[in-house]
Amino acid sequence: MDRVFRMLAFWTAIFTVMFYVGDMMTMAYLFLAQTIFFLGVGYLKLSERMYMYLFGAYCTIFFIGFTFYTNFILVPGFGH
Repeated sequence: MDRVFRMLAFWTAIFTVMFYVGDMMTMAYLFLAQTIFFLGVGYLKLSERMYMYLFGAYCTIFFIGFTFYTNFILVPGFGH
């Protein structure tokens, strides 16, 4: 399971670079923080159950943050 978190760190690092190249600094910093989190957790050698708890907590925080953002911050039709 630790390899899964290191794989997640790799992909979030790829997204970090892409957002940085695309001049989207806020998203680049957000994904950099996720990369550091996933890489750090990937080398902790925790139990399988703890990795599942961490991933569940990560998903819960993401869904709450995304729902808050889309309901209260995002301006509809911002692309037009």
